[in-house]
Amino acid sequence: MREIVARQRPLRPRDLDHEHAREVKRMSEILDELPGDFLALVHRDLVANGRSPLKGRKAMTAEQVLRAIIIKQMNGYSYRRLAFHLQDSNTYQAFCRLPPGKAPKKAALQQNIKRVRPETMELVNRAILERAKVDGVEKGRKVRTDCTVTETNIHDPTDSSLLRDCVRVLTRLMEQGSKVLPISFSRHTKRANRRALGILNAKNEEQRRPLYRDLITVTGQTLDDATRYVGRLKNWKIKTLKEELLQPWLIAELERVMGLTLRVIDQTERRVFKGESVPSGEKLVSIFEVHTDIIKKSRRETEFGHKIALTTGQSTLILDCVVLEGNPADSELARQMIERQIEIYERPPRQAAFDGGFASQANVEDIKGQGVKDVMFSKKRGLKVLEMVKSSWVYQRLRNFRAGIEGGISFLKRCFGLDRCTWRGFTSFKAYIWSSIVTANLLILARHKIA
Repeated sequence: MREIVARQRPLRPRDLDHEHAREVKRMSEILDELPGDFLALVHRDLVANGRSPLKGRKAMTAEQVLRAIIIKQMNGYSYRRLAFHLQDSNTYQAFCRLPPGKAPKKAALQQNIKRVRPETMELVNRAILERAKVDGVEKGRKVRTDCTVTETNIHDPTDSSLLRDCVRVLTRLMEQGSKVLPISFSRHTKRANRRALGILNAKNEEQRRPLYRDLITVTGQTLDDATRYVGRLKNWKIKTLKEELLQPWLIAELERVMGLTLRVIDQTERRVFKGESVPSGEKLVSIFEVHTDIIKKSRRETEFGHKIALTTGQSTLILDCVVLEGNPADSELARQMIERQIEIYERPPRQAAFDGGFASQANVEDIKGQGVKDVMFSKKRGLKVLEMVKSSWVYQRLRNFRAGIEGGISFLKRCFGLDRCTWRGFTSFKAYIWSSIVTANLLILARHKIA
């Protein structure tokens, strides 16, 4: 049976006289004070897909799941370490409202945390901002916006490594199926590994080309084996329940990876043998995180993940976040970020500061047309100061204010895992980002109240 909150809160030991324990206690009090029935939204996610909250063994409550997410993101724990610390720490047990000595296992934590949708975590963040507004910590009158990149959890993509991944995954899936459905096939993993290693150590293009040709041949042979394997799977006569459960999943997964393999072979042939420059929008950089974008800013290092637009306020609270697909120009995002601020606070901010990449005459006119008095871009790009703000003094103050968002982004990446997402899938990617932001805002608000 799944509940929203525990019917009776367990007894807990005396609070520790430690700075972190005081922060955790204050964060717990803030969660209790938040407006809105956001826990009901978390509960809805947990019982989605036909899961009945009235059946089965007693599961984690919505409140316990949300608080476990916060502990995980605040410390950068894996699910294994999270399970240990919830079992070991009286402070974390009290924060998560867990009975002493009865912490959930790793698998239960993972299953429950991954069910919470990004839209739900965004609404939790809105509730935190509403609490900050009531307490006078952040009113959203002065905002700053910038973009950063959060990487997906993939290795550095090369054509040879992607081909090797295709061979390895297709072979693994067929091996997994053969444990239940005894269908024979050939294994080419070792040969693919040797060719990929040879390409990595080759001194010039002349040495690489025959190795690439053989690696593509090996990948094609594995693809042919997988095609025959799927054909036999579809004609297989089901005899046991285990076979009935495995067959449709294995067919779907093999066909998905086969489609990705064809894309990898095509882009490798175009680049290596035809000398084409494959557009970034057509490139596949991972068969595990297919949604990954290629992000390159000017002459800096290329990153693989997703571009994120962040807005923060004077209190350093993160007021808003947008996870983007592709690599749109910053100048295309300025109006959208201000519109979202109007939606959150039901009025425009008085002043807004942006990085130089957002600058354009159209953005100045659009943003001021929405009621913002002063709009500052850190690089003028042909704009006059008095077109943006009312004086040079205001421009300099807003320029100094904008620089503070760089520290906020660094704080998110160093302390809350925003540098690299370890969750799989685009929906989970967005949920991970919002979980980090909710945790950071909760800690920042707690520190404002303690100070």
